[in-house]
Amino acid sequence: MLKEERFEYILQKLVNNKKVTLPELSEDLQVSEDTIRRDIEMLSQKGRLTKVRGGAIPHSPNQFANAYNDRIHILEHDKQIIAAKAVALLQPGQTILLDGGTTTFAMASLLPPGLAITVVTNNIPVAALLACHPTIEVILAGGKVFKSLQVTMGMETIRLLEQLRVDIYFTGICSLHTDFGISGPDYEEADIKKTMVASANKIVALTTLNKIGTAEPFHICDIDQLDTIITEADAANPLLLPFKNLSIEII
Repeated sequence: MLKEERFEYILQKLVNNKKVTLPELSEDLQVSEDTIRRDIEMLSQKGRLTKVRGGAIPHSPNQFANAYNDRIHILEHDKQIIAAKAVALLQPGQTILLDGGTTTFAMASLLPPGLAITVVTNNIPVAALLACHPTIEVILAGGKVFKSLQVTMGMETIRLLEQLRVDIYFTGICSLHTDFGISGPDYEEADIKKTMVASANKIVALTTLNKIGTAEPFHICDIDQLDTIITEADAANPLLLPFKNLSIEII
């Protein structure tokens, strides 16, 4: 089998199984584990998968759609379902944190007119949207504006976040995995999200199903730090069972 054919087989198996291991690929393709290890290394360098000890897992499906305006139109209907479920968790008087995810923007767009809460965010479109809301107090975590992501980041942003203790942090997810927790493709954004995690009493992940079982290079938090996962699917979906078994609430 040609190398390119092995690559295609590995990538297709990742789509089907959400992970591959060196022994199983060696047996399937009738080549040595060293050959498979080199194949996975090359695919990792090309950005086609995430190499882990003993095998590989998929990248996020949105890994190349970094620009905010590109991501906001991906799976819009699913994001609206997730957003509606998230809004149902809110109570008057709460202080919540919304990060730079496009699903958090969908959530902000559904906040009812009479809801009196405080929203802290580094998401510029969210801050602009809620600036016109009659009863929501908005705190924009200032800092350097990253135009492609439409967020603020840097030390000024971190300093403000470090002073907070919010009731709930709603985080848009790039990648979510039972072994590798929450991760993302951008170092600076991951650093901001780590600070947000540390500032929250409760952490709620907003994610479409296609990001479950994927991982990116920059770690944000371990899976046991997560309280709730909200997806567009029914809570009984088999992809969510491993998280439910870890005592994470599934909505």
